[in-house]
Formats: sequence, C-alpha cells, structure tokens
Amino acid sequence: MASHRKSRTPGTRVAGIRTPALATAAFTSVALLSQTADAAPGEDRPSLEEVEKKVGDLYRQAESATEKYNAAKEKTTKQRKSVDTLLDDVAQRTQKLNEARAELGSYAAAQYRTGAGMPDTATFLLAETPQDIFDQRQVLDRMTGRQKAAVDDYVTQQTETMKKRQEATESLRTLTETQGDLKTAKATVQKKLADARELLSKLTAEEKARLAAIEKRKQEEAARKAAELAREQAEQQEREEAAQQGGGTSEGSGSASTGSTDTPPADSSYATKAEKALAFARAQIGKPYVWGATGPGSYDCSGLTQAAWKAAGVSLPRTTYDQVNAGTTVPVSQAQPGDLVFFYDDVTHVGIYIGNGMMIHAPKPGTYVREESIYYDGDSAIHSIVRPA
Repeated sequence: MASHRKSRTPGTRVAGIRTPALATAAFTSVALLSQTADAAPGEDRPSLEEVEKKVGDLYRQAESATEKYNAAKEKTTKQRKSVDTLLDDVAQRTQKLNEARAELGSYAAAQYRTGAGMPDTATFLLAETPQDIFDQRQVLDRMTGRQKAAVDDYVTQQTETMKKRQEATESLRTLTETQGDLKTAKATVQKKLADARELLSKLTAEEKARLAAIEKRKQEEAARKAAELAREQAEQQEREEAAQQGGGTSEGSGSASTGSTDTPPADSSYATKAEKALAFARAQIGKPYVWGATGPGSYDCSGLTQAAWKAAGVSLPRTTYDQVNAGTTVPVSQAQPGDLVFFYDDVTHVGIYIGNGMMIHAPKPGTYVREESIYYDGDSAIHSIVRPA
C-alpha cells in the first residue's frame, strides 16, 4: 500500500488558527508532576529533544503492543469457540458410539441365544431344513455387517474429532501464551512510560516552559497544515463543480498530496453512513484512551473507529492491521468525512476524518478522545487514507 508523504514544512506561528484543546499526555504530565527544580550538579541529563523523542517512542511502542494484543485476543476468542464446538461434537459422537456398541452387544447376545455362534457342522445338524440354515446365515450376515460398519464409522469419526480437539487445544494454549507475553510486554512499556514521566518531572521550570513552547509550535504547524489541506480540498471541489456544469472533467491539482485522479468520489449512501459514524465518534469525545478498550466508557484507537462505523451499520475488523485493508485507499487530498486515517509505517494508529484536515481519534495512553489535525505528528506520519464503505 502506497504511503502519502510530503516534506516537512518549517514551523511558523499562524494567528487565528485554533489549536487542540488538550495537549499530549506526555507534556500534560509536565505541568502536573513535581515542580521541584534543578538537577544535581554534574548529572548526565538528556536534552529536551531527547526527552521528547523518548516519550514519543514509548507511546508508539505502547500502541503497537496494544494492536498486537488486540489481534491475539481476537484470535484466542475465535479459537476458544472452535474448541467448544469440537468438544460438543466429540461428546455427541461418543454417545452415538456407545449406543452402537450397545446395539452390537444385543446382536451378540441374540446370536448366543439362537446358537448362531455354533460351529457350522452343529448348525447343519440341528437345523430342521436346509432353508432354515440359509435364512439364518443371510440375516446374521446383514445384521453384523451393518453394525460393524456403523461401529467402524463412529470409531473413525471419534479418532478424527479427538485429533482435531487436540490440535485446537494446543492452538489455544499457544495463543493464550502469546496473549500473556503481550500483556507482559505491555507492562514493560508502561514501566518505561513511568520512567519517562519521572524524567519529565525532573525538568527545571525553564526547561518545562521551553518544552511546552515546542509542543505549542508543533500544534500550530499541524493546524496550519490542516487549514492548507482544507483550502486545497475546497478548491478541488470548486473545479469539479465547474467541470460538471461545463460538461467537462476536472484535473488534479498536480501536488504531491493529490495522488491518482481516478479515485471515485464518495456517493450519497457513503455520506449518510459517514454522518452516523461521525455522530457516534463526536459523542465519545472526552472519554479516556485505554489500551484494548472498545467502549462504551473508554477506547483505544482502532476500538473507537470500529465502534463508530458499527453505529453506521458497517462491520470493521478489530485491529489497525486489518482495518487498513477494509476499504478503498484514496489520496490525502481526496479524503472525505468518515474516511479512516492511518499512521506510521507499521500502521499502529488510526483516526476518523471529519473534514478540513481534522480527525477524531483516541491518541494514546493518558489522553482522551479528541479532535485534532491529521498532521499532529507531521506529514510523514500519515500512512494512508481508507474509505471503509
């Protein structure tokens, strides 16, 4: 899948552009944590840029682990259902097998009572007529042949089912272990986040102010890029409308963000579904990000997009890795409200586009569902735009 990349634009302050209401968790924690000032003389201290990068990397690792955990949990749930089905099947087959064996036992008893188990010579001597011998042989052959075939069939089925049950149980055990490993990895990342917060808390008042200024400039640049995309989209819409009125066809703007010009426009049915998805997403604003959560009180990034589109009657997969393949990829310049915006080369974050270069997303641990520029982490962070319905 092609990624949409543009070179970074140097940060400039743009008056009048609204910045997101909430800062990122890492820098919110700066204001909330200890205000104790200076570090000990001679302490080997990282630069502000190193602190910022470390915290960002740790949050990325946490979100990546979350998506892997979500995938493992989903697979484990499906596998458990498969195992339960196999166990029920084994029980039913075992019951039928026992019934067949009981029936075979009754035939054996009948043979004993009628003397069918006697040697051929004795049977011949005790039979009243040759026809009696023939009839008795025919009936017994048919009975024992059918019963033996039935038992053999049930034994075969039982063997196959037991084998499948063992395979499914082993698969479930492996997946459960994997899920446990992912939980452990998540705990490790959370420990690193705690270490990063502790590092942030040791910054001096001046360093905290400088760090807050860096974050503010990033937000302003992201808002500027969102406004730029909104202008490009508005101009493209005007060209398309003019072309339709003139009976011609519109041409792409030629910018790097435009991509292919043959992407089909979102139809009215998509717009209707997107409105429902966005209405749901807006109603979740202010709810906390919690890894692995799918609502209703909290969400992770893919849990939010899945729930939003479910409200519109569209079923999306659980993880970002699968959601990115659940629709049609479109250029950034042609993004429509409702489209999914994916981030990073490993596709570990997603938001839902609301128009004008903005999206609603559950950012990361310690933050809340909010509106934010799709350029919140820079141009290069955007992986792709996908239209899910």
